[in-house]
This record gives sequence, C-alpha cells and structure tokens, in this order.
Amino acid sequence: MRAEPGRYGAAGRPSSERWRIERLTGANPLWGSNGIAFGPDGRLYVAQYVAGRISAVDLGSGDVEVVVDLDGPVQSPDDLAFGADGSMYITDLTPGRVWRRAPDGAFTLVTDEVAVPNGIACVGDRVFVNEMRPGGRVLEVTPGAEPVVLADGLAMGNAMQLGPDGCLYYPHMLTGEVHRVPLGGGEPELVAEDVHAPVAVRFDRGGVLTVLSRGEEGIVTRIDLFGTGDRAVVPGEVSGMDNAAFDAENRMFVSSFATGGIAELAPDGRAREVVPTGLVGPFGVAVHRSGTVFTGDNYRLASLDDGEVSTRELLVFSHGVAADDRGRVHVTSQFGEVRSYEPDDRELTTRARDLSRPTGVAARADGSLVVAETGAGRVVALSEDDVLTVLAEGFDSPVDVAVDEQDRCFVTDERRGTVALIGGGGIAVVAEGLDAPQGIAALGEELFVVETGRRRLLAIDPATGEQRVEAQDLAVGLPPGTARPQPELFNCGLPGVPVPFAGVAAGADGSLYVSANGEGSVLRLRR
Repeated sequence: MRAEPGRYGAAGRPSSERWRIERLTGANPLWGSNGIAFGPDGRLYVAQYVAGRISAVDLGSGDVEVVVDLDGPVQSPDDLAFGADGSMYITDLTPGRVWRRAPDGAFTLVTDEVAVPNGIACVGDRVFVNEMRPGGRVLEVTPGAEPVVLADGLAMGNAMQLGPDGCLYYPHMLTGEVHRVPLGGGEPELVAEDVHAPVAVRFDRGGVLTVLSRGEEGIVTRIDLFGTGDRAVVPGEVSGMDNAAFDAENRMFVSSFATGGIAELAPDGRAREVVPTGLVGPFGVAVHRSGTVFTGDNYRLASLDDGEVSTRELLVFSHGVAADDRGRVHVTSQFGEVRSYEPDDRELTTRARDLSRPTGVAARADGSLVVAETGAGRVVALSEDDVLTVLAEGFDSPVDVAVDEQDRCFVTDERRGTVALIGGGGIAVVAEGLDAPQGIAALGEELFVVETGRRRLLAIDPATGEQRVEAQDLAVGLPPGTARPQPELFNCGLPGVPVPFAGVAAGADGSLYVSANGEGSVLRLRR
C-alpha cells in the first residue's frame, strides 16, 4: 500500500475561513534520502537523516513504507547495511551511535564510542563504520567485540564498501580522494585522487569502482581498477547525491541528501524517477520581486516556479531567507553565516560569520539586514558594508524577524511565547501567551505569525495585541504525539540535526506563503 506522503500523512490538512489554501509543492513522500541498501526482502531501504526514520521502497511500484519511525531509539540515521543474518546495522550520526535492528525489529546498541559515524559496511557477520569528521577513523564494531581502529586520518569519511580485493574502500570528502584499507587494518592506500566531491564509494556487479559526487552537477566517476585502469566521468541528472546501490541486474539506484527521492541512474547519467524528490525542510520562505518563491531547504537554497522545485545553490544548513527591493536574496545558515545571493548571475557573498545559530532574517529600507541570532538570544543588524551591531538582547529563543512598512522591527521568541517590537526605547511585547511562535511577516498594519505549538497561523494587531486565527491544522513541526531530541551539535562539536523553523512571507499581491515543514511543502494563502 502506498503510504501517505510526508510525515503528517492525512493529519496535515490545513483549513481557513478567510483564505483559500493551496500547496505550491506536493508533500514529500520520502523525507530526505541518505544511505541506501537492499534488504533481504528485495526492497531498497533508505536512511533519512533529517526525518529521523528509515523507509523501505518497492522499486517496482515506488511505494514507500516507514519501517523505523522517528519516535524510536535512532535519532538521526545516516547510513545502513545488512548483516549475514538479515539484521540491519545503522549509523546514528548526531549522538554518535551504531545500532543493530534484528529481523524481529528489536534494537540493540552496538557502540556509542564513535564520533559522527557515517559510512557502514557489513562483511558476513563483521561490521565496519567510518567517521565523518576531519581526522576521522575506520573502525570494526562487530557486536560482542571491542571496537578496533583499522585506519585514521580520514578527511571526512562517508559511504564505503568492500572491494573485490577484500579491502574497504572509502572517500575523503575534503580532499577529493578514495582510499582503501585491509579488513585487518594497516596503512591506508590512496586509490584515486582528484575525484569530484566524493561522497560514496560503490562497486558495480562487474567490479568497477563507482564514486558519487555530492555536488550540484551530479557527477559519477567510474574507475576500472582491476582491469584497464581507465577512468570515466559522467555528469548526471541528480543533484546532491548521497549514496548508491546496485541491484542484481547491475542497475544503479541513487539517493539525494539535497532533494530526497530515489532515482535509477543510467550509465549515461540519465535519471528515471522511482520516488519523487521534494523539499527536505522547508524552513524560511521569501518572495522575490519577480514573484519567484525562495526557501531555505536545509541543504540548499531552493526556488519554486509553477509547482517545480529547483536547486539554486547547495548551501548546507540553510535556514532563514529574505528578499529585498534590489532583487537580492539573503540566507542564514546553522553554521553561523549570513549570505547574500544575486539570482540572475548566481553570485553568492558571505556577509557575516561565526554567529550563534542565526535563523530569521529581514531586509530594511536602507538595505541593511536584521537577523535573529537564536543561539545568542539577541537580534543583530548587518549594514550594507557588513558592520554588525546589536539591536536587542536578552531573549530566550528569538527565531524570526519582520520589518513593517514603517521600518519597525518585530521578533518572535519561541520559548517565551511572545512577539516583541524592538525600538529606541527597548523591547515592547505586543503579544504573549503564544505556543512556540516561529515565522513572522508584516502585511499592511498586521503581523502574521506561525504558532507551531498549536499548528496555526495568527494575525496580530501590533497596536492592540488583538489576535485572530487565520489558518489551522498546519503541517508544521513534528506530528502530534511524537517527540524527537534536537541536539544542536554533533558529539564532535559540528552542527547537528537541523532545528525546525516554519517561516511565513507576504507577497506583493497580499498572498501569504507558509513553510509546511512537517510535510515538506509550501502553502500559498489567498484571500
């Protein structure tokens, strides 16, 4: 049976008495796709890092079944492999754990002594993982035995596989190399260099080394290591690839961390969609002066035109988005950066670095930016010449900012449940008692706020504080009755699972756009 799309399924059905609501994009049927492997039942199993779950795909029908949901012990599954007895082994990236899921569904913790475990491979009953960090390691973590280090010094490891020669092959993502190491450990050997953005190493049924690129170009590099030594580079049609698996007929199926979905990739690079792609967030949303809708989609800056989603730029941990009168689009990153983007010439400029989890961003009339620096509990301004000043501080969790027609700045505080006005006299609360307010937009004399705790869109009069429910039953945040830990950092200090952010924006025609991040769509509300 085909599953309901997205995490919300049938529960994500928004309604409004004052607005007509339409989805600009369909709900995402496969909420992100990272590690993939064929299971004993012939289905393709998919680890979904952002979604926190694992699904199985019937390649014939495209049906998706959730087999490990986000309320289980695994927080952030990134890769998986099957052992000889049919057990599924899973790398749990953010908390740094490796799990075994027995054929009967029971979970056992294999180890929590691995930092940022990513790539995983099973060789009979033996289990091997590597670490996605500078100076990472390849380890054997077979259940019942102490972890053994086979190699170290990895420059960001990822998907790996046993080669025909009995060695483990793995990428160094930061250096564009492929290395191998014997199963018993020893000195790693450089196998290939100058490989385009390697993210996954796989061998096809003929023993040809196949390396996937995580880049926008969808490049696949094939190297005949055990024959002629020839190398072929083929541009493909899948952007931001993460992993691959070959079936018994030597067909290659690939996943995309940037867009989700599953595709069959032909030798010439052409892609056949098996499970449709979709938005991995979306988080912040903005309307460009051309009418194009932009969104921060965690791994990319995406745009929506006539229902089609396009990757404008691969930008890791993209969150807040704003458009200004000059035609620029501004993006915040969980890595602490604020960037400005020129859509016409695709020029990207970094404006600020090392902020503490900046989220919402808004443009002022003078060209400056206002940014909610969530991790620091403050709101900052960034001038045209990139001078940073603090506008207000002392918030618990400022999430989004909006600037109205009078150039006044408003901010939502998710933990305090407030909307506040920042002015020369300090901070004035204009609304309180809200349940996890996030996205905010100014339209006319009203503010529109996404109240994620109650899954609704509010209109707020900033002069009186009067509130009105504009839409309800929004698919924002986690589905009702579920919970998921949201660690902000990996156990090695790198940014972790993206913190959900449901944005809202106003268009020139008075329409509103809401990030339905609980199902992977953008909603448009028209009066």
